[in-house]
Amino acid sequence: MYPGRNFPPRKQTRRENVNETIRYKEVRAVFPDGTAEVMPTAQALRKAQEMGLDLVVVSPTAVPPVAKAIDYGHYQYEQKKKQHDAKKKQHVVQVKELKFRPNTDDHDYDFKKNHAIRFLKEGNRVKAVVQFRGREIAHTDLGKKLLTRFAEDLAAFGSVEGTPRMEGRNAHILISPTKGAKST
Repeated sequence: MYPGRNFPPRKQTRRENVNETIRYKEVRAVFPDGTAEVMPTAQALRKAQEMGLDLVVVSPTAVPPVAKAIDYGHYQYEQKKKQHDAKKKQHVVQVKELKFRPNTDDHDYDFKKNHAIRFLKEGNRVKAVVQFRGREIAHTDLGKKLLTRFAEDLAAFGSVEGTPRMEGRNAHILISPTKGAKST
């Protein structure tokens, strides 16, 4: 140890609801051979240790709590594996933004519409924004028409949240995917 370094000693992690740390009077003990019976915690712990296993509370909310006689290290491994698999299967919904101008050409419009369809099929939300620059701000009705047309074209793939709204020099609309249109 280096002089002058006074780190606190490592705190030993205390395993809750395992072996001696179980604080219930009695538990429903489940053993590897398939037997399950309600017994005092001390007796269940003794029986598990005779088998060379740990007594782990797997369902603390049950009445009486359910404890299994299993290898605790293997149990922890299985729990981590389940959490990892659950995290792998989840999908984070993102908001994809598409920008237009009030006089966007039909070809560019179709191109962006196809992108929006792909985003909605992937399960993401789409935010369509019409940007007004300079004197274009005098023609906000063109931008709103463009957004309503966009929303109508995407009606089969997503549902519109509200009507086109103006915020400063931008008009925008938000489209969420419908459950049936999603294909992963």
